[in-house]
Amino acid sequence: MSGMGRRDFLVRTGLTLSAALLAGTSPRVLAGQSSPQRAFTSWDSLRAQFPLSPRLIHLAAFFLASHPTPVREAIERHRDGLDADPIGYWFEHEEKQEATVLRAAADYLGANPMDIALTDSTTMGLGLLYGGLQLRSGQEILTTTHDHYSTETALRLRAERTGAMVQQIALYRALKTVSRDEIVESLRKGISPATRIVAVTWVHSSTGLKLPIHEMAMVIQGINRSRDEQDRIIFCVDGVHALGVEDFRMSELGCDFLVAGTHKWMFGPRGTGLVWGHPKTWPIAQPTIPTFSSQAYDLWMENKSSKDLPQSVHMTPGGFHSFEHRWALDEAFLFHQAIGKSKVTLRIYELNQQLKQGLVSMPHITLHTPMSQDLSAGIVCFDVAGMTPRAVVDKLRYRSIVGSVTPYATKYVRLAPSLINSSKEIETTLEEISKLRSS
Repeated sequence: MSGMGRRDFLVRTGLTLSAALLAGTSPRVLAGQSSPQRAFTSWDSLRAQFPLSPRLIHLAAFFLASHPTPVREAIERHRDGLDADPIGYWFEHEEKQEATVLRAAADYLGANPMDIALTDSTTMGLGLLYGGLQLRSGQEILTTTHDHYSTETALRLRAERTGAMVQQIALYRALKTVSRDEIVESLRKGISPATRIVAVTWVHSSTGLKLPIHEMAMVIQGINRSRDEQDRIIFCVDGVHALGVEDFRMSELGCDFLVAGTHKWMFGPRGTGLVWGHPKTWPIAQPTIPTFSSQAYDLWMENKSSKDLPQSVHMTPGGFHSFEHRWALDEAFLFHQAIGKSKVTLRIYELNQQLKQGLVSMPHITLHTPMSQDLSAGIVCFDVAGMTPRAVVDKLRYRSIVGSVTPYATKYVRLAPSLINSSKEIETTLEEISKLRSS
């Protein structure tokens, strides 16, 4: 820093960039950085940007992303800078890079950057959000029997600390007959006068089912019209398996909070995630980890209150993170934007439909994920007659096809075609599955 104090640095960069976020000016432009548009040319050229083993068909890429070239190069650039001069590089880049990441995320989501908190994963985001919810004794958290361990545990821990109740409902009777109307009506019937929080997962990693989030939000908004503000239902969504797949804008979705890791379908740096909150509902979530926001820190040094800062600022946990990863996250959003969100969605849908149509034609296969893309996204779950899911995944791996087993009490084989895959790979996978038989 060569004599520049933190206060001087904040004045010179931090406050200017915070103003830029509020005004909608790109921090890249203010920082004098270029904003390269990585033009999409073909799916083959896109696949070449990932250092994935070419001998494998990767159908579990949603689990933890391989970094594409622009993300990998940004990580390496920041890592080199931090290794060469840790404190100098941090002071020079921390404020402007986080602003750049927030702007890129906001542009992608169609949101205000000041409504986004940065986290390290979906689980961290869920823990921070649900762990800080303001609830009164006797109020109810409504969730479903289909949700992930992280959601169930975070909600249970919050209920134990507040005296609130957690109520679980099933959204459908059977996957074979599930419909959007059934899901919406099940939610409507499950809401009681005590319901304060509704917590759901947009795309279920247990079955591949995709919930009609907008329609569910409309039901909740209708009920809220007759409620006092302190009893208004807050709609929270785990969107990790929709972010980077579905083409949406936050203004169209209708939920109050969206939590997602960005190191899955978004191909973001490993160890990154976000929480988006509607500005009217952010105040219901109280922070549990002090922020390292430069604005909050500066106010603290002057013995001033930071309560007027956006709640998203307080909800971004402080401490020292893997900064080279967090600061490279903007490249993942730019990577998707260069392809085009609608093109991304269509490609993933096409590959998943190809896989599902092939599976459903095989007599020894039971497909559990709905065929309709209205009720599914990028995850396909199925069984092979006479074989355990683990045995199927192991045999496919032996044939150089990478899948996974759903980590739930009821286990299925799980394959997830994504942007890194080709139609030819799906055909090869179907051929190998057709040969699977119990021994």
